[in-house]
Amino acid sequence: MKNKSLLMLFIGIIALVLAACGGDDDASGEAEEVEVIGEEIEDATEITLWTFVGQHIDLYSDAAERWNEEHPDRPIQLVAETYPFEQMHNNLLLAIQSGQGGPDIADIEAGQFANYLQGEVALEPMNEYVEPVLDQSVETRFDLYAQDGNYYGIPTHVGATVMYYNTEIMDEAGVDIDSIVTWDDYIEAGMKVTENTDSMMWNVGTEDWLMDLWPMISQQESDAFDENGEVILDNEVNAETLQFLHDAVYEHEIAELTPGGMNQSEEFYGYMNDGGAASVLAPIWYMGRFIDSMPDLEGKMAIRPMPAWEEGGNRSAGMGGTGTVVTKESENGDLAKEFLAEAKISEEGNINLWKVLGFDPPRWDTWESDEIREDNIYYDYFSDNIFDILLEVREEINVLNITENTPDVIDEYHTNTTNDVLRNDSQSPEEALEQAADKIKEMQE
Repeated sequence: MKNKSLLMLFIGIIALVLAACGGDDDASGEAEEVEVIGEEIEDATEITLWTFVGQHIDLYSDAAERWNEEHPDRPIQLVAETYPFEQMHNNLLLAIQSGQGGPDIADIEAGQFANYLQGEVALEPMNEYVEPVLDQSVETRFDLYAQDGNYYGIPTHVGATVMYYNTEIMDEAGVDIDSIVTWDDYIEAGMKVTENTDSMMWNVGTEDWLMDLWPMISQQESDAFDENGEVILDNEVNAETLQFLHDAVYEHEIAELTPGGMNQSEEFYGYMNDGGAASVLAPIWYMGRFIDSMPDLEGKMAIRPMPAWEEGGNRSAGMGGTGTVVTKESENGDLAKEFLAEAKISEEGNINLWKVLGFDPPRWDTWESDEIREDNIYYDYFSDNIFDILLEVREEINVLNITENTPDVIDEYHTNTTNDVLRNDSQSPEEALEQAADKIKEMQE
């Protein structure tokens, strides 16, 4: 693969530079934020952690404090550092390939993870901690960070995609949201919304692969790549789904293009907060966006499964994600693995993924626990028992086939495909996806 070869060459050059410098220069550069837990404990073992999401440090800080209380004979000093997304992933890749300057533990975004599984994997398998809980977990989310029978990354959430409905608008339109079972039902409901209210039913993103086309094709057991990494972006399922998005805007006229291009933009937050649309398709972790950016919708939003393509079909998809790893470079690998397991695989760790971060934890056996169902800001904002919905769909989430070319697919979709099919209405979905697939295949050569 052309891009892979160039990447490996670049890594090799950097590794030589680091070696020539005697390894004194840390590959990490300047962190945006550094938090140290346990620095007052004598003889504590230092464990370093890199992340690209400052919020994640709250989870690890809590876990480190708990670890030191429960393991006074093996205390740790956790040094948690936050870096910009690109800088962290690039530096981590260089560090583990060169064997210098990397952390013990690191967060890796799902779309980047395949880059760290090339050649001889420089990450520690976590099988001894993962395998005992797989039958109590949404297994496909662990599969996302696995290769050749080894589980390298620990998921941060399921990222179950759901439909968020503005019940005030839906009631005004005369629509019972529980009557929306299939996407055909959704179109019919959308027509009532646009006929009887001043709102649109939905928005179709032009920069939102993660919250439009991808979850909708994943429902149908499709993807941009098959399980062998072969490009299937232009298959019939994907073309028909993109046609569905096009028709929602141009034929049925129940949707309009998302303000700001995606539903994680300031333009969209203001639009939605003012009642611009009756529904949003997004993962469970999007709840935090409502609370932070759409305060006027508190008490109005209800959560339901995604509409299925046919009755009995899948009603969710796992989107987004972060896999946390232990690097083979770690001088305290066993301790780092045990700490990570307690932080994110244990029952208490999974409960804290919800309580601390507001994420849907990968272990579904915690979804009925008293701690998960305690009142909090999410239950105050939304009018549903969130985890009852998730228990309905937990077995309807397919694995994603992510490769080192997944970022290229997303870039091509946002740059050209949505421009030609959705913005300009100048190309058919079949033509646009075939063109995109050809470009990705060229990158793989």
